[in-house]
Amino acid sequence: MTLPDAQMPPPPAAPRLRAPDGACDSHVHLLAGAAEFPLWSGRVENPAPGLDLNGWLALYRRHLDALGCTRGVIVHSILYGDDNAVTVEALRRLGPGFRGVGLLRDGASAAEVARFAGQNMAAVRLNYVHGGVLSWEGAKAMAPVLAEHGLHIQMLCHADRHMEQIAQDVRALPTDVVFDHLGWPEGALDPNSAGVQALCDLLREGRAWVKLSAPYRMCKAPFAQVAGLMRAFVEANPERCLWGSDWPHLMLNGAQMPQANMLLDAFDAAVPDPRIRTQILVDNPAKLFGF
Repeated sequence: MTLPDAQMPPPPAAPRLRAPDGACDSHVHLLAGAAEFPLWSGRVENPAPGLDLNGWLALYRRHLDALGCTRGVIVHSILYGDDNAVTVEALRRLGPGFRGVGLLRDGASAAEVARFAGQNMAAVRLNYVHGGVLSWEGAKAMAPVLAEHGLHIQMLCHADRHMEQIAQDVRALPTDVVFDHLGWPEGALDPNSAGVQALCDLLREGRAWVKLSAPYRMCKAPFAQVAGLMRAFVEANPERCLWGSDWPHLMLNGAQMPQANMLLDAFDAAVPDPRIRTQILVDNPAKLFGF
């Protein structure tokens, strides 16, 4: 079967308000051609063709420059399965100011976790929506060793379907949990829904973090429909919120390819207080990722 190619992201453009000094885009993916880094046989699409890792890094640096960000978190793409090599090499070439989120399998040994931490990784990622190489039970079992190495868990779930099921487990973990993409509610984008409020409770208690990222996966530009979600999370605990672009916007599944500057504009519209904006873009990622 011939797999589709991912779309190329649009050329970077400046947001209405440039990110403050030291700002971090806390959620992007970096790619390369299969000749450099083997692609996973279970992937659903190929990277956009024509670029090697250096080519993608050049695009990524232009993306950061346009937004005003100088720091970043590279989240390993499932296009490469659980072989973190492309992300590790991207981090090596980027140098200081960049951290990674990678994949470990259920039952990973203490030595594997230690080696993973030594590759400039900050967290292990768990996909509670689509499944993958790490299960929730596996992540809970691994959490004490992750905590020993200063690692946290990054998790994709549907807050309205899953959060109430897992909230007590999250409270019991010895390591932080970061929820991707505004908790990615699958139904109505209602900040008062039980699942969203369960995530707000975890934020208030200092037991979780949330990325104010990827609204384009839930609604169309200019993304005003997610403003209530963003405000609810920020009001719950602004010290536990992060921002990310989700560039270069892989596996769209029918969503419209966004302009990254409009994603930052949507965040600014929902969070107009400059002090809180700086806290989310600069201070919080510096604390969590050790910048």
